[in-house]
Amino acid sequence: MNPTAKTVARILLAEDEAVDVKAVQRAFKQSKLANELSVVRDGEEALDFLFRRGRFAHAVRPDLILLDINMPKKNGREVLEAIKADPELRLIPVAVMTSSDSEDDIVRSYGLGANCYIRKPVSFEELNRIVNVLETFWFEVVTLVPPAARGAGWGK
Repeated sequence: MNPTAKTVARILLAEDEAVDVKAVQRAFKQSKLANELSVVRDGEEALDFLFRRGRFAHAVRPDLILLDINMPKKNGREVLEAIKADPELRLIPVAVMTSSDSEDDIVRSYGLGANCYIRKPVSFEELNRIVNVLETFWFEVVTLVPPAARGAGWGK
């Protein structure tokens, strides 16, 4: 990997509300974020995508996950727990996006391993800043750790 080359991040948006999906897509377009955005509409689809099951068997794992907490079938907390329990997925940064400002939701999200907590509606500037910070973390820190070092305690 060339550390000076700008890498396009693959982002998974797990969001059941069409209005919020459109808002994120619009934010990416207006902010000129050159990322691949895949969208899933519920927690089960998110897990199928991440674990490459069913129609998502050939999905490319994302570099960043934007995760709604309140989704049908499986909620975002269950998805977050599954992500952080899996050795291959747990290093992927997860930004929880929700309309809840409950202190309990915030504490639980961080306790489950979320990298940040974003209140909806998300401003374009905030989304741009968060994606850039998490993208920098992912590409400049996590992906540069040699695979042998990861097995020796890195990212656990």
